[in-house]
Amino acid sequence: MTKAKNLLTYDAVSRINHWIMAIAMIGMLGFGMFLENAELERSTLFPLIQLHKALGVLVLIYGAWRVGYRLIQGFPPPIGDAPAWQEVAAKAVHWILLASIIVLPLSGLIMSLSGGHAVSIFNIVTIPAPGEFPSINEAASAVHSIGGKVLLAAVIVHIAGTLKHRIMDRDATLSRMVSGRAG
Repeated sequence: MTKAKNLLTYDAVSRINHWIMAIAMIGMLGFGMFLENAELERSTLFPLIQLHKALGVLVLIYGAWRVGYRLIQGFPPPIGDAPAWQEVAAKAVHWILLASIIVLPLSGLIMSLSGGHAVSIFNIVTIPAPGEFPSINEAASAVHSIGGKVLLAAVIVHIAGTLKHRIMDRDATLSRMVSGRAG
């Protein structure tokens, strides 16, 4: 791929990374909200929490790749002539989304381990808990809980912005993340 094209749109790897992480993060967010609000018996809830943890570790591993790749590739400039405040808001939302890819699964992992709970990744690999560290556990729990709410808000704003670009502005913002075409 030429550098000039890279400045206008997203390459195939970036697009694939975006959509895989979008599905993974929205799925984990929904799954986490379900676990937090479901009134299930412990015997039913426990395996679901273990699944959430295992998937969270996989999201963290893939997410590290996705964030690293995005930072190395950089960001194409905005399409169109949006007001400065919209460009600032869009950049802030993108940075929140990228940070959430690392912060949410990492805080969940730290929360579990500092609570004295090992994390098993589908009974293939187990990350042992080093012990109980209540203050770390409390901080990680707060980050995980607040981070989930921040992610939800950022996803809503991101989708709303995308729809605004597609419906109102009729520009190629969505097209370049779907097909790689900038115009």
